[in-house]
Amino acid sequence: MREENKETNKKIFKKIFLAIIIVLTLSLISIIPISFKGYRMYEAAIRETTIQEKVFEIKSDESYVTIKEISPLFLLGVLESEDQSFYRHNGIDYKSTSRAIINNFKARKIVEGGSTLTQQLAKNLYFTFEKKFERKIAEIFVVRRLEKQLSKNDILELYCNIAYFGEGNYGIREATIFYFDKSPNDLSAEEAKMLVKTLKSPSYYNPSTINEVD
Repeated sequence: MREENKETNKKIFKKIFLAIIIVLTLSLISIIPISFKGYRMYEAAIRETTIQEKVFEIKSDESYVTIKEISPLFLLGVLESEDQSFYRHNGIDYKSTSRAIINNFKARKIVEGGSTLTQQLAKNLYFTFEKKFERKIAEIFVVRRLEKQLSKNDILELYCNIAYFGEGNYGIREATIFYFDKSPNDLSAEEAKMLVKTLKSPSYYNPSTINEVD
């Protein structure tokens, strides 16, 4: 009886192992072409405009502000809301990304981002918000370059200057002037909190909409 049980268990194990191999093989077959497409997308984007050129263009805008000119309350709020491990990771939060990959694979489409601030900056610099797997791959290659070429404070500063805050306002300076008629460094705790919330859904949570609801 024991020998029969052992033989049965072996057959079950072999079937499970074979199923795992098949799933992994099929996954690789589908992932490899997408990865190549993503890399080509990244190469095309960087070839058209380098990161140095992008940074120079953004910093040349009259609305650009340095990190020292932005309210610490807002900066802390952004990190707490968008990327709590920002100063510890190398551009990719592997735990969040792994969870997102699993959920996206199950759904057969992108339903969860798991994006760090660096990933969001990469997307804002080079890509559309179209939810495609190859775009996420391209984004990761840009992230690696950003993390090598820029400091963490530079990345945070750039993110704050190009993020969308609703009502046609791009960047923290445009947003603070439009909504509160003040500079980014003069935000109150409540105002900073509202703008951080706006980043989640600029059309729904921006201060104008919140005030209308209130």
